[in-house]
Amino acid sequence: MNTKTISPKIISIRWGEIKTEQHTYKDAKLFPGGSRTWDWNETGTQHVPGILPGDVRELIDQGAQRIILSKGINERLQVSDETIQFLKEQDCSYQILQSERAVKEYNRLCTDKPVGALIHSTC
Repeated sequence: MNTKTISPKIISIRWGEIKTEQHTYKDAKLFPGGSRTWDWNETGTQHVPGILPGDVRELIDQGAQRIILSKGINERLQVSDETIQFLKEQDCSYQILQSERAVKEYNRLCTDKPVGALIHSTC
């Protein structure tokens, strides 16, 4: 895999902080070739109804073939039904996990698959 298909590894996660080799975030979007802040205001994301299709669209557009969605440290962030339907329509495999578990699974996959993730570092 070349650097445009490799997703950045997460070095650590703790309450309010996600560290990659290059950046530190509160909430992060990670995808093949890069990462950026996950700004919930861009799509209107809230804990309920949760992660929206617009949140994951960028990951797929960047080449992710597998998506990891985190529910937060205390699993308070939901995933909307529309998002699950969108992922199925895109024929994209996905997992919805508690944040620390999401980071472990994402890191396991990012070495050999085009993977994307939305990681929430609080609640």
